[in-house]
Amino acid sequence: MIVRNMNDQEVLSTTYIAHRGGVARMMMTSHFLQSMEFLAYALLPSGNVLEEHVDEVEEIYFILKGGGLMKVGDEEKEVKDGDAIWIPAGDPHRLENTTKDMTIILVIAAYPK
Repeated sequence: MIVRNMNDQEVLSTTYIAHRGGVARMMMTSHFLQSMEFLAYALLPSGNVLEEHVDEVEEIYFILKGGGLMKVGDEEKEVKDGDAIWIPAGDPHRLENTTKDMTIILVIAAYPK
């Protein structure tokens, strides 16, 4: 069993700037995961944007707190606490925090079938 807490030094040491707008940390990675790429969380301050980008893995963004304007492919929708957004591998996507609070996102990435 592997247990990681978001405040563990091992997790905090993975901190990086995500797509020029958020702060992200890796909770679990493909270092030991067998069919997934990673589990991470990101903090997106009010007004910031995770710039549009493309990933080779399928992703799910789960909005733990906050929200904003999510774009996947040609679609745009407002998202909020409790929303899960599926992002197919290869689809361009971005998230803008349009709220006045910090948005917290759980990011799950897996290899396509």
